Amino acid sequence: MEGILPLFKPAGLTSHDCVFKLRKILKTKKVGHTGTLDPDVTGVLPICIGKATKVAEYITDAGKAYVGEVTIGFSTTTEDASGEVVESQNVDRIFTREEIIKVLESLTGEIEQTPPMYSAVKVGGVRLYEYARKGIEVERPTRKVTIYSIELLDDKEEFQGETISFRFRVGCSKGTYIRTLAVMIGELLGYPAHMSNLQRVQSAAFTLEDCLTFEEIEEHMEAGTISSVLRPLETALSHLPKLLINDKVAEKVKNGAQLPVPDHFKNCDGPIIAETNEGLVLAIYAKHPNKPGLLKPVKVLRNDQE
Repeated sequence: MEGILPLFKPAGLTSHDCVFKLRKILKTKKVGHTGTLDPDVTGVLPICIGKATKVAEYITDAGKAYVGEVTIGFSTTTEDASGEVVESQNVDRIFTREEIIKVLESLTGEIEQTPPMYSAVKVGGVRLYEYARKGIEVERPTRKVTIYSIELLDDKEEFQGETISFRFRVGCSKGTYIRTLAVMIGELLGYPAHMSNLQRVQSAAFTLEDCLTFEEIEEHMEAGTISSVLRPLETALSHLPKLLINDKVAEKVKNGAQLPVPDHFKNCDGPIIAETNEGLVLAIYAKHPNKPGLLKPVKVLRNDQE
């Protein structure tokens, strides 16, 4: 069994729980997820199976999109709805649609975030949530992330009440904490805030429309049709630049050969996929660190021995 299974992750399960459950359903051990989603978060979680586990990191590194809800008026320990209230302040003014849109727009581009204490980021080899559970506050590393787009989804012209909530859609880079983004939105509006709901609607090339529930996956296993819903590993790499190769070069690529950097990839610093004319990805390349003008294979995905 080989391919990518776009799973609709339900609330209440960790990403690891989903992998554990799918190993049982699919009757195979070689199953991996493509980036942690908090238990309360639902939505797109591409699952890599068999040889496709080799490309999991490229889905994780690709852009994501979320639909979230921010509630203005109180903050929590976890920055989401599951935490205990830290600070509360009644909203004593009316916010216009234009004010909120202006704040959202100010957060586009490259921004700095400090990961929440309840997160899987490691400090000194220990995950932050382990410190948090013991009541230990540690200094957290600030990281740069990119917000590609953010838009207000609610159509109200005015927002008022002791607490106010509104929904937004955000496209962002790897490593972005939407919980922290919600807190930042509140800070810019002058009030404590938290993320009250979140769904991932896209991960790399996979969207909600592509996703299957656990029940649907079980039905396909029982009917013997699971292969019909597995996406080829090429789907996970569709966002990467492609180097088309002929049959003669393909044989060299399968054996891990280095290749000259084509002129049109001179300014490309990221991974490049070596693809046949039939659309089969044989390997993932990157510029050689020590030999200018050469590409070095990072991963050979298909060779004649397999």
